[in-house]
Amino acid sequence: MTQTSSLTKAVIPAAGLGTRFLPATKATPKEMLPVVDKPAIQYVVEEAVAAGLSDVLMITGRNKRPLEDHFDRNYELEEALTRKGDDERLAKVQESNDLATMHYVRQGAPRGLGHAVLCAAPHVGEQPFAVLLGDDLIDPRDPLLARMVEVRERFGGSVIALMEVEASQIHLYGCAAVGPTDESDVVKVTDLVEKPEPAEAPSNLAIIGRYVLDPAVFAILRETAPGRGGEIQLTDALQKLVQDERVGGPVHGVVFKGRRYDTGDRGDYLRAIVRLACEREDLGPDFRTWLRSYVSEEM
Repeated sequence: MTQTSSLTKAVIPAAGLGTRFLPATKATPKEMLPVVDKPAIQYVVEEAVAAGLSDVLMITGRNKRPLEDHFDRNYELEEALTRKGDDERLAKVQESNDLATMHYVRQGAPRGLGHAVLCAAPHVGEQPFAVLLGDDLIDPRDPLLARMVEVRERFGGSVIALMEVEASQIHLYGCAAVGPTDESDVVKVTDLVEKPEPAEAPSNLAIIGRYVLDPAVFAILRETAPGRGGEIQLTDALQKLVQDERVGGPVHGVVFKGRRYDTGDRGDYLRAIVRLACEREDLGPDFRTWLRSYVSEEM
């Protein structure tokens, strides 16, 4: 796909407290926890860049300075590696420096995802933009965001990522009611419900952490009252776009069937590390051998 110039900005909310990973996140941002040997947040920025979004705004909060440091130069470390002639590690260190044009703004108070997105309004302006949640890692072999950008270019409006989940799990997600389109992986969104009980869910299609949004969402977010959990919910604002296409165009969904790793859950975080380590050429062969032996002995 050839990326058009109409969508170049990505917003990554990263102001959460990471309470599910305490005490590890007491002084370290959860986004900096390593997935094998690279922090989770770098995977997300790499995904945005791969989809052609080279202007990245990160919404941060207190104690998130390591995020900025990671995407900045570390002259002392680079000089030390240069003196040692360690070109391989030097390249890894420098890789994050030049990924994208990085910007940062603080959310100030934890008032929900909708409020975090609203913090991006001065930077985004009147352009469409993508939102990538740092807890969701999408395997680069399954380019979800690039497909969403393509759908936005065709249909206009906003595009959300959807994934089928077990009915018993739908209460953990925003949920979409949908109608078909002429593309098998694209649906027209007709209703949205934030974290419904299974009996009240309109489908088993859960919203996962990728959005391509029309800038009209900002005006709606400014008028959106706190919803579930006392926070300003992005799903509530998107629901208003669904109800009136004249505001910001239609809302479509891309039904994703690829590989996704939820690093916001401790169990899924561990599974993501094991899966990615097993697939690495440098680590996989030895690690898979050890893993088979370990599982065999434990069973």
